[in-house]
Amino acid sequence: MANDELYTPKWIFDALGVTFDLDVASSTNPYIQVPALNKFTIDDDAFNQEWYGFVWMNPPFSKPKHWVSKWLEHGNGIALTPIGGNGKWLQELWESEAACLVLPPNVGFINTQNIEKKIMYRVGLWAIGADPIQILKESNLGKVR
Repeated sequence: MANDELYTPKWIFDALGVTFDLDVASSTNPYIQVPALNKFTIDDDAFNQEWYGFVWMNPPFSKPKHWVSKWLEHGNGIALTPIGGNGKWLQELWESEAACLVLPPNVGFINTQNIEKKIMYRVGLWAIGADPIQILKESNLGKVR
């Protein structure tokens, strides 16, 4: 889906200041540069792969439910998701042990042509696991709850 072809801006990774072991929803596009040692793209079918180590997840926003469930089950990583709506996946996140940081409005994401595209809804970073939560707190991106 074209709307799902938007990727995390570099300033978020710069603020986090880490390298992930695995990006579970990555792209083969050369403009998209997630600081991760390994990645799963759409061709790898991330749901049928074993997730390992410190995970980065920016799932397709059109259908985040299964991504969120697998990320929570994995229990070690940072995720970027929309905030809002009435999906059960958001309630599952909120009721989990994950910490949340809501990013400023109108975050600009990177499209497949390396052009920033502002989105009109709020997004947040979630962290699960002691080290990822501490990384989120030290990022100076905002208040972590």
